[in-house]
Amino acid sequence: MSQASSTPPTTLVDGVWEALRTVRDPELDNDVVSLDFVADCSVTEDGIAHVRLRLPTYFCAPNFAFLMVADAWDAVSQVDGLADVDVALIDHFASDAINAGVAARAGFVHSMAGSEVGEAVEELHELRRSFTERAMMAGTDLVVRPLMRAGATPEQVAGMTLGDAPDSADLRRLRARRSELGIPADDDAPLVVDPVGRTVGLEALPLHLRKARSYQVGVDANTSICRGQLAARYGL
Repeated sequence: MSQASSTPPTTLVDGVWEALRTVRDPELDNDVVSLDFVADCSVTEDGIAHVRLRLPTYFCAPNFAFLMVADAWDAVSQVDGLADVDVALIDHFASDAINAGVAARAGFVHSMAGSEVGEAVEELHELRRSFTERAMMAGTDLVVRPLMRAGATPEQVAGMTLGDAPDSADLRRLRARRSELGIPADDDAPLVVDPVGRTVGLEALPLHLRKARSYQVGVDANTSICRGQLAARYGL
């Protein structure tokens, strides 16, 4: 976070909104702004950003909630010109523990100790990676399925690189998820790889693509449920 500048609050708040668009629900692989998880976003005259996050239900998983609040805090803190950042989760059974823990940079295990959630046994690095792997698999479906609908054969798909696929928002997102996992995402990298970056050959391709499709179907279903729950809860 940089030292406060003379930038008008209206300009700063635009920067805060853009920062929040980089914060994802780890399960839905969509940003908190698009999901309407941002209940309020403002910047005071003295450069303090106030962000309030909300979730579809009172009992949404606290580990996912913690990740989103922590990521939002980190993202907003990078906006130039802010004097301070105040990010909090509202209307959630573990909001007090989550908000205090994120503000103190205490980590998930320490933050949950003695809270309504109970003892947490580990930090969330593996959980984050697991859902990023799922997002990569789902992204593979979104990129490969249109190619096969357009006539690409399994043999062709198995030999394709990322550079062979037409540019699209889905392809760019797939590249981003692969980069987050440390998997090559340049034009010369194989298009279809497993979650640790190994090339998927022709024999294994059908099962791999079915698994990728199942992940994307799950994301779509969960997103629809969450949007419906959020709309019902807040009258959106």
